[in-house]
Amino acid sequence: MLGRNAFRPRRQNSHRADEWKRCEPFLAWLRKRPCFLSVHAAGQHQCSGKVRACHFDPWGDKGMGSKVSDNASMPMCDGAHAEQTDVLGWPEFQRKYAFDGKHVVTAYWLEWLERTPMGVAWQARQEAA
Repeated sequence: MLGRNAFRPRRQNSHRADEWKRCEPFLAWLRKRPCFLSVHAAGQHQCSGKVRACHFDPWGDKGMGSKVSDNASMPMCDGAHAEQTDVLGWPEFQRKYAFDGKHVVTAYWLEWLERTPMGVAWQARQEAA
């Protein structure tokens, strides 16, 4: 027979350990950019839906039960995101559209961090903390 512990509510993780991975201002900025594929693979891809911040895991910092760092994101429309997640997966998606996700997410992060007032301010706050 099952003991009392089997019926207790599970204790939820606070996810505070992942706070260093979050940067909502960057994600908001990304959502205002055009879909990456509309620029990189204009003849191969027809955009559909809203542009989202699509997370990529180039450095393997995801971990089990956690999300990839926000700084490893790129703007992609719903159609591109669905193709990547539901059809191809990252390796095949990168081969199909001939790009290296590491370089792409790094370029977007550095553009925001070094060339936008919001990114510069965010970086200054991080360094002061």
